[in-house]
Amino acid sequence: MSNSPERSVPSDQEDLRELLLSWLGFLRGAVVVKASGLSEQAAHWRPQGRLITPIGILNHLSRVEWRWMDGGFLGAAVERDEKEFTPGPSLTLADALDAYAARAEATDALVRRLDLMTPCALWPDTTLRWVLLHLINETARHAGHADSVRELIDGTVGQ
Repeated sequence: MSNSPERSVPSDQEDLRELLLSWLGFLRGAVVVKASGLSEQAAHWRPQGRLITPIGILNHLSRVEWRWMDGGFLGAAVERDEKEFTPGPSLTLADALDAYAARAEATDALVRRLDLMTPCALWPDTTLRWVLLHLINETARHAGHADSVRELIDGTVGQ
């Protein structure tokens, strides 16, 4: 995933793994598009102290993928910290975009190495197929969230 993602709707295909990854990539791209071009101040802005900042959305989605892939599948020690939603000014938009792209690349590589029915190391009743659908859902929810926040910041809609 680059910081200038392709924005065409994924086409249907027989390979379920690639179909799921293409939808996840499409939704990641929607989040990136909504954060791209913002000033640092705008990237950290929360409307009336509600919702999540654009940079918080990027940071949270990077951490979600990390928790599920490195934690769930690889068994690494991971934690959820509410601070991931409100990163301070030391996290720049460029760094958040780069981290999200790197995480996407790592997730995609791991998914391509495993069978979709591979169970999680930490949650053996949960398969990679389910996790991919969960990541698609989580990313879609936050892509809509990013769309709303961006419209409130500068009126940008669509894309």
